[in-house]
Amino acid sequence: MKFFHLSDLHIGLKLMNRDLREDQEYILSKIVAAAGGEKPDAIVIAGDIYDKAVPSAEAVEVFDQFLEKLTKAVPDAVIMMISGNHDSAPRVNCFRNVLSRQKIYMVGQPPRTEEEYIEKVILQDAYGNVNFYLLPFVKPSMVKQVVGVDKNGNNLTYNDTLHRLIEREKIDSDERNVLVSHQFYLPVGKKAEDVERMDSEMRTVGNIDEVSADILENFDYAALGHIHKPMKVGSEFYRYCGTPLACSVSEAQQQKGVIMVEMGAKGEVKTTVLPLEPLRQVKVVKGTLEEVLKESCQDYVTVILTDKADLDVIDMQERIRLAFPNLLEIRREKQRKANYSKTLQTEELLDPYELCCSFLKDLDEEEKAILQDVLHTVQGVK
Repeated sequence: MKFFHLSDLHIGLKLMNRDLREDQEYILSKIVAAAGGEKPDAIVIAGDIYDKAVPSAEAVEVFDQFLEKLTKAVPDAVIMMISGNHDSAPRVNCFRNVLSRQKIYMVGQPPRTEEEYIEKVILQDAYGNVNFYLLPFVKPSMVKQVVGVDKNGNNLTYNDTLHRLIEREKIDSDERNVLVSHQFYLPVGKKAEDVERMDSEMRTVGNIDEVSADILENFDYAALGHIHKPMKVGSEFYRYCGTPLACSVSEAQQQKGVIMVEMGAKGEVKTTVLPLEPLRQVKVVKGTLEEVLKESCQDYVTVILTDKADLDVIDMQERIRLAFPNLLEIRREKQRKANYSKTLQTEELLDPYELCCSFLKDLDEEEKAILQDVLHTVQGVK
């Protein structure tokens, strides 16, 4: 059994007001080409099909064309997708039963009554069944009729909700099982702060949406979505594939790809990352104005200027925009900031020079000499 693991297409996304339609169509065409070459038995999209809950007509058109080309490239493949936190669950769920007859499973809603269970799609190969459990993005309030509430009548935590939701499934451990899910799964023993998050991700205050990845141990492979950087969740076989296209400057020059999963007999799983090269990279170019201009390119670029001297703003902007037609922004390197980490006790007053050094960190020898000269001048005036 061979299948593709994709997620977080974010169709309709704008990068700092740059329309990415051309870039998204290009990268989706690369996915179609890879599918045509590898001929997977299934293609899995683990949530965030669109960037907005109410996508634009143009975004819907891009997705429609992608599905049409995909079904032509691999007419025998089963296509499975779930809604993510950016999607509208009811909209993704629309025509669910009709589409399933065409081997396209678009699952937007998790089980919401005690009689409902996680959508399961069963595929077969020479080794028997492969059970795909399609679990869309879940908030505790969405499934409280299924998993219950705490002793005070409040919604359960994300962690308890997902554990109860998955534990109620009758998972046959003798067969091969795959979970498709769009949540923030945290490797056992790690803290949420240890996981690098991208600027384009939607995060909760206090990371209340974290879910312990121990629940994934019921599955042979977990095709996960939500985290935009490719990441393993404590195992080679519990993975976030990341976005196929950079969605923020924090993903600059990050290698993107599709995960191809090959399953043999029970316990035999192989993963291969098929690299995706974008039409235009997202880059950060740093240096003085003259150094930056030498890096002229057509990519999406954030320029960080390190010049200490003042620049002619109008001339500088014009020259940079000519060098980088797809410029995203121009920044100046952060100026030195005061260091307030050192507290002063009333009985341990510093002399003026030490006091200034505690606020102005990373002074070089020339700057220290200037500071001492200024202090001597001021003290002499006194």
